[in-house]
Amino acid sequence: MVSGEYESMKALHNTLPELSPEPIAWGTFAQADNVHFFLCEFVDMTDDLPDVEASMKMLAELHAKSSSPNGQYGFHVPTLQGTVPQFTEWTDSWEDFFTKSIKIVFENEERSQGPDEEVQYLCKETLSKVIPRLLRPLETGGRRIEPRLVHGDLWDGNTSTNVATNLPVIYDATCIFAHNECK
Repeated sequence: MVSGEYESMKALHNTLPELSPEPIAWGTFAQADNVHFFLCEFVDMTDDLPDVEASMKMLAELHAKSSSPNGQYGFHVPTLQGTVPQFTEWTDSWEDFFTKSIKIVFENEERSQGPDEEVQYLCKETLSKVIPRLLRPLETGGRRIEPRLVHGDLWDGNTSTNVATNLPVIYDATCIFAHNECK
């Protein structure tokens, strides 16, 4: 699934080059078909988190400059958050995309921790009541959310400051076209 990170980093870099390292290649070792690599431009980074204001400004610019190639939510290749597959199939509504994404989270939790009646009830209620009540109004009555390119797994472990430019830099992406306030 290294192709997902490569395609994610390519999408980020093509949209806002100063925000992420340029991806160069990905592949599988000839002698070990279960060992993969991802190669990108070297960026000398600090050990500190980037300036919050500068980071938010650049993420807003990323979202403003990007739009889904087909007007839908999703991504053109599968991506992973760590070792967990992320929902990336193209869908027409944010509610549908988010519902399917959260359902995968609940399914992975059950596989990992075993069945739990309370969690199963909460999953059912979240998928059938909470998400529709919160998200459906965002796309009704003539309102529309434009799917925007998002990093997909943004946290303090994959953001830093570029030493040469003093600008924020993000990496280790698992992109999707989603609501711009999704991470």
